[in-house]
Amino acid sequence: MPVTGECFCGEVRYQIEGRLRDARCCHCSRCRKAFSSQASAYALVEPADFRWLSGEGMLTSYVGSHGFGLQFCSKCGSTLCGIFDGVIHGVTLGCVNGDPEIDIGMHIFVGSKAAWEVLPDTGTQYHERGPDTP
Repeated sequence: MPVTGECFCGEVRYQIEGRLRDARCCHCSRCRKAFSSQASAYALVEPADFRWLSGEGMLTSYVGSHGFGLQFCSKCGSTLCGIFDGVIHGVTLGCVNGDPEIDIGMHIFVGSKAAWEVLPDTGTQYHERGPDTP
């Protein structure tokens, strides 16, 4: 069964034919700012499995100097996916509809987590970047 997701206002929607993989939460200060939260919850996808269903023209991108970036809805501001060199490589779990049948397997950059955050007991914790983390 495909995984679907959408932004807060519902204008931008997507579908993933494959499974999500390598779910992680990043606790760095940049993710706290980008997601307005204590951490980002994110899972990787195969780019060929991902397609926009509606609202692709409403996407705005922010790309850093290293080539990694985020795409978000220009109407409501929901962060929907991560991109590298213009290709989608993952989705934010907060915008996924229903149960994506995936668990957070790692917490990265816990060495720079917010002082007020209490980390969960699940998932491997990495002081900085984890394996296969750009």
